[in-house]
Amino acid sequence: MGRFRLLLFTLSFVSLRFCLVSSPSTFRFGFFSPVNSKGRYAGNAFLPTMTISTDARTGKRLILRSWKSLSDPSTGRYTAGVIPLPFPELALWKDGFVSMFFGYNQSMYHFLLDTEGHAMEKYWSKVNQEWSSGLMFPINCDIYAKCGQFSSCKSGLDPPCKCIKGFEPRSYEEWSRGNWTQGCVRKTPLQCHSNGSREGDGFLRLKKMKVPKNPQRSEVNEQDCPGSCLRNCSCTAYFYDTGLGCLLWSGDLVDMQEFLTSGVTLHIRLAGSELKTSSNRSLVIVITMVGCAFLVTVIVLLALRKVAKRREKNRNARLLFERMEALNSNESGAIAVNQNKLKELPLFEYEVLAAATENFAVTNKLGEGGFGSVYNVSFQVQGKLREGQEIAVKRLSQTSGQGLEEFVNEVVVISKLQHRNLVRLLGFCIEGEERMLVYEFMPGNSLDACLSDPVEQRLLDWKTRFNIIDGICRGLMYLHRDSRLRIIHRDLKGSNILLDENLNPKISDFGLARIFRGNEDEASTLRVVGTYGYMAPEYALGGLFSEKSDVFSLGVILLEIVSGRRNSSFNNDDQNLNLSAYAWKLWNDGEATTLVDPVILEECFENQIRRCVHIGLLCVQDHANDRPSVSTVIWMLSTENSNLPEPKQPAFIARRVSPDAESPWESEQRASINNVSITEIIGR
Repeated sequence: MGRFRLLLFTLSFVSLRFCLVSSPSTFRFGFFSPVNSKGRYAGNAFLPTMTISTDARTGKRLILRSWKSLSDPSTGRYTAGVIPLPFPELALWKDGFVSMFFGYNQSMYHFLLDTEGHAMEKYWSKVNQEWSSGLMFPINCDIYAKCGQFSSCKSGLDPPCKCIKGFEPRSYEEWSRGNWTQGCVRKTPLQCHSNGSREGDGFLRLKKMKVPKNPQRSEVNEQDCPGSCLRNCSCTAYFYDTGLGCLLWSGDLVDMQEFLTSGVTLHIRLAGSELKTSSNRSLVIVITMVGCAFLVTVIVLLALRKVAKRREKNRNARLLFERMEALNSNESGAIAVNQNKLKELPLFEYEVLAAATENFAVTNKLGEGGFGSVYNVSFQVQGKLREGQEIAVKRLSQTSGQGLEEFVNEVVVISKLQHRNLVRLLGFCIEGEERMLVYEFMPGNSLDACLSDPVEQRLLDWKTRFNIIDGICRGLMYLHRDSRLRIIHRDLKGSNILLDENLNPKISDFGLARIFRGNEDEASTLRVVGTYGYMAPEYALGGLFSEKSDVFSLGVILLEIVSGRRNSSFNNDDQNLNLSAYAWKLWNDGEATTLVDPVILEECFENQIRRCVHIGLLCVQDHANDRPSVSTVIWMLSTENSNLPEPKQPAFIARRVSPDAESPWESEQRASINNVSITEIIGR
């Protein structure tokens, strides 16, 4: 075979009467041309320096002819050669009909035409010194008129053929089968004679297109090119190029192809109604895309907001845990804190609580205090709490003065406590500036509200009030002595005593509470916060607080319960005395029963009521050392026959605190070190 290539490469011609025969006479090679044919056949291989040409004057041409089969080199069905178009192109014929146009290329290639009509490209590799395989034609959109008329072909699509806008398949049945050769037809005929009216024709612009075959040149400029096409009723498309000028097409447009990058802008002639529909469709598409973009933007912003809230929530949760660990580090080793209890406490989202309270509606408001408002709702969200469970949501006011430290402190403290006379915390919310606490709902309202309401006040008989006093003392005893932590409440008052459905008291609001270590009895602060009238003098004036500070507040509450009057609103018109001073005056005058609420004054309970007034005055004495402990108060309430020391002047006159002053309670003989049981007490 190398011998044959050498002969062809050196332009050694073999006439029609001769052929080359291999040495063993097993193979023959030659040119075989039909009789009276203008074409000369160069076999099935296009070799270097070989010229495939057509003589435009004589019509003679040199073409490639495929073999009939791999074993039969006789004439096959496919031929390839150059056709004399305005732009010479290499064409492929099948059974005498054009099957594909290759275009013009000046590179040197070796083409093989196989039995299936594919032209296989071979190129010489100077590096490897051999023929390498290249492309194979035709494939997909390379096949001439693959999609028929008025249809474009685009490689990579399935199906590759689609009708141009304004056209539809000639046969939907054949189109669905994958036979696109019948092409497409117009939906609306051209309005050639109505040009200039609203129903006239126009042009659809298609970008990156391969131009159809058989264009005609029009000697006009770019501005007049569209008009030149419109004036010709048979014109179906135009294209303008600065080098080629104005090209027009008439009749059916065949062999159009849409490229990914290159190509020209082709203008297809359509009826005006189709262009209007296309414009409306484009407007709908634009509006839809803008709407979708807006929707996606909103979704992204909401997602970012949710992520930010989640980060804020995690940050706040970490703050709680850090605060808890800080408290643990200050406690003795014998007092272990259950951190899992806090971690299991539900952390509510703001939207959930806002929805549950109907956006904090006034109709759901239970009350309002110095630190914010409290709302009552029936919780309906599963997973956090029991469905239908009533809760109380305490929403802290942003102007309340209670900062993040107090809020975190309350969450940490309550999460560690569990007693029947302490309100139970069910969860919390902390998002941005919003801080809320979720408590168990107390249907009996607060003690302060009951005492200020004439109707509810009558429901509080003496047995109920004494039970409330006992419950408050036992809850306070738990905080001071019986819990794993020693906690000073610092803000004990009537509004922080909540009543359940059976009017049992529960202490709430631990925002100002402080935890004492095992060896601490007293602490000080430069930031004095609380409610005047309930604050012990050493705390209000010097910032010192201890268990006796809570005892002072307990004494004020005890006098409020007995008298049925609130300390904050009490005013004696005659001498302008507060509740403690007024009780002290009546006690010294021997008229203690005058202080008692007429609703509860019964002869059978008179001694017990007078004893409670006595205990209340002992609790509000000026010096902290003079006041009894909570355990002593409980003992005094439970023993009616023991003698009590005479109370000293209450702390309605500001005086300096003498921490070295001897207390009558310090000289008592105790039966136990925890102040719960006392067998003997010496009065003064």
